[in-house]
Amino acid sequence: MAVLGVLAACTAGPSDTAGSTPPASTALPAEGGDLDPDTRFTPLATSVLTPPMPVKGTDEMVHLTYDILITNATSLPVQLDRLEVRDADSGDALLTEEGAQLNLSVTRLGESADGVDSTDPLLLGPAETWVAWVDVPIATDADVPKALELAASGAIIRPEGEPAEFSSTVGTTAVDDRSATVVGVPVQDGIWYMSEGCCAESTHHRRGLAPINGEALVPQRYAIDFYLLDEEHRTWEGDPSQLSSYFTYQQPIVAAAAGTVVAAIDGIPNTTSLPGPPPIPPIEHTVGNHVVVEIEPGIFALYGHMDPGSVRVRVGDRVEPGQELGLIGSSGNSTTPHLHFHLQTEPTFFPSDGVPYVFDEFELLGHITERLWDDNLGLEPTGELPFEGVDAGIRHDELPLDRSVIRVGRDEGSR
Repeated sequence: MAVLGVLAACTAGPSDTAGSTPPASTALPAEGGDLDPDTRFTPLATSVLTPPMPVKGTDEMVHLTYDILITNATSLPVQLDRLEVRDADSGDALLTEEGAQLNLSVTRLGESADGVDSTDPLLLGPAETWVAWVDVPIATDADVPKALELAASGAIIRPEGEPAEFSSTVGTTAVDDRSATVVGVPVQDGIWYMSEGCCAESTHHRRGLAPINGEALVPQRYAIDFYLLDEEHRTWEGDPSQLSSYFTYQQPIVAAAAGTVVAAIDGIPNTTSLPGPPPIPPIEHTVGNHVVVEIEPGIFALYGHMDPGSVRVRVGDRVEPGQELGLIGSSGNSTTPHLHFHLQTEPTFFPSDGVPYVFDEFELLGHITERLWDDNLGLEPTGELPFEGVDAGIRHDELPLDRSVIRVGRDEGSR
């Protein structure tokens, strides 16, 4: 029986299944191996890239952020109408994606959500693989489930006849119960814009799936780009085609945690294409001049896009929290000066996987209200960013979410 026939039969129900019951004289007594009554063929096959690990964000929610590959295992288009993430033990729904939100949260492998028509049905072509970019907010640490279950519903689009509807569980993943690593903020006192951060937004970091050496990883899943602002929330003043116009340029980068330097790359030039984006550099220059420090066994802090000639440490050096590592530049795949910071599982940017972390202390001031990429900061009419303040106060052991604006230190001004 063809796979499609099996799927259609199993979707339809007991009265429509193919095959016949063996004669009673040939039946053997059952001795274990009974199938779970929920076992069935499904049109979708899924796999999780990295099990989610809880991390508390500045919205005071605990985030379970992970990525699911979804493959249409049939030879016909599959319309995906709904995804639901559940507590695998209780069955309680924790997150439901459908309609326009589903179209933004699930993208074809290798494509982004840019330009997606959120009113069209989400159609997975035959044998196509898509990615569900999942972020499940949980109220408290105590409410974090031990495992998450993914349920999908939709229909197989048949060339003749009505679509074959389905609704089934298509995957379960355990939640990594380790705590996010606590580190210091890797910059000195001032007002800092946290660009392209976690967790729900469609950013280059969050959705930066990198197939390296045959393995799909998301090294920048929790990465943040740091930009220094003045009291008027400007990123630059003067001529945006000049590196020196950006307040972030040549600001000190400091160690977020103690550890041993495992990589220290210098000598890569800054971008010369301001205010537009540079050509894509070779893979080994992606993060430009950078330092990688092993801060725990198998946990590495990466500090990227340093100013050429500014790297202060060498491989094998022991660094302490707050020690200067170098200066912020715009080397590698960078348009305007900024610090790229994240934690990863390997001493190299590629291949590696991103892991969550929290900063020990900072003041949450508000957020930037519009999506402004590194590539377009210098193209704005002025360097001022659209800012909305909040009276949030000092935060401890939290990860600043995308577009947060924070103050490091207790001084009254950033400059």
